[in-house]
Amino acid sequence: MKKSLILIFLLSASILKSQTKEDSLFIRKIYDQALTGSRCYEVLEHLCTQIPSRLSGSHGAALAVEYMNTVMKDEKFSRVFLQEVMVPHWERGSICRVKSIQKGVASRSMVACALGGSVGGKAKAEVVEVQQFDELDRLGEAGIKGKIVFFSRPMEPRHIHTFEAYGGCVDQRWAGPSKAAKYGAVATLVRSVSLKEDEFPHTGAMGYDSLYPKIPALAISTSDATWLSKSLKKHPELMIDLECNSRLLPDTLSHNVVGEMRGSTQPNEYIICGGHLDAWDNGQGAHDDGAGCVQSIEALRILQQLGYTPKHTLRAVLFMNEENGLRGGKRYAALADSLKENHLIAIETDRGGFTPRGFAIDSEDPKKVAEVAAYKSLLEPYGLHDFAKGGGGSDISPLKKLGTLCIGYVPDSQRYFDVHHAASDTFDKVNKRELELGAASMAALIYLLDQYSH
Repeated sequence: MKKSLILIFLLSASILKSQTKEDSLFIRKIYDQALTGSRCYEVLEHLCTQIPSRLSGSHGAALAVEYMNTVMKDEKFSRVFLQEVMVPHWERGSICRVKSIQKGVASRSMVACALGGSVGGKAKAEVVEVQQFDELDRLGEAGIKGKIVFFSRPMEPRHIHTFEAYGGCVDQRWAGPSKAAKYGAVATLVRSVSLKEDEFPHTGAMGYDSLYPKIPALAISTSDATWLSKSLKKHPELMIDLECNSRLLPDTLSHNVVGEMRGSTQPNEYIICGGHLDAWDNGQGAHDDGAGCVQSIEALRILQQLGYTPKHTLRAVLFMNEENGLRGGKRYAALADSLKENHLIAIETDRGGFTPRGFAIDSEDPKKVAEVAAYKSLLEPYGLHDFAKGGGGSDISPLKKLGTLCIGYVPDSQRYFDVHHAASDTFDKVNKRELELGAASMAALIYLLDQYSH
């Protein structure tokens, strides 16, 4: 570990020598342009308020592709094009109800939403509360068959980085339904994956194991989850009556939207930035990931507005189907491979449009980490101080197999899971200045990578 840190320090020092005063001045221009002449906030407003429901396969997703394609064409990038991709088409349906039933106790109608991919169905049964999967194994069929399993594990509030807290409990949302169905459960409820206690249930993808029956899977709000946990302690025989009418339709044709600035000296080498255009249908997808899409376009727009001529070909990529399939990311990587496009670096912004903090470098190579971390001195005056090894992002992850260095844009995460996958993820939750600072941060890093990567 000590040798690796020394290597990173030496490499960083070497790279810093090649950075110039002109770099600092140009980065200042990037931020000036972003904070005085940005279009990303108005584009995000239209996307969120006029095309709020953009789940893959939906009419809204098709409208979003059309709109963002027009936005990029209006910027007069070197080239704007669509990449065809077949995506899943799941519909939430119009019915989703969860109601408690207990003799002698007033019933409670809970705020719920189906998990992405859930089948429709009805269930009326007693409830078994668990927090860990091994509790299911201990209860077995005798304790679970014919009942509704309630997964109540909350996000761990002691984690400073909220993505760690999210990772610590999202498995019950994804795998819980099949693990419960293994022992005969008729449906599942899950506490919404959020640190905030409110009335907004959070949806998200789940997956069925083909070995077991498919049962309805719903999320309830954190406030209802807290109430249900307390009620079950007092009334273990409490029952839940639930129903949803979600359904999965045949795959549908959709598109990734790509805009590029052609490189002047190394046009066959690519540096890309991107976010995902699809969004869950219960909200406007403002932070997840409308913000990432408009920031990616704006990063290239800023450079173009400043008259910058890139060495490598730069691309803004709006991926389709990150939320429930990752088909767009996989398709993009497959096409890059088949066309022999050499993707040097990919940056993903899919953590919300909050205040910029830095970048996560997805590499096991200390040299690669050092090459990106070396830019900290130029970017730290703008609040970018977090440069460390970490995850790049879901949509760009398929490019790793092609040797691409993947980088994740890291904004402040403390409020992200308040709105993540919920109806509260709306345009009014996005701060214009924070959004613009994020676009500038992306543009500044892209500029430095373009100047010094080879």
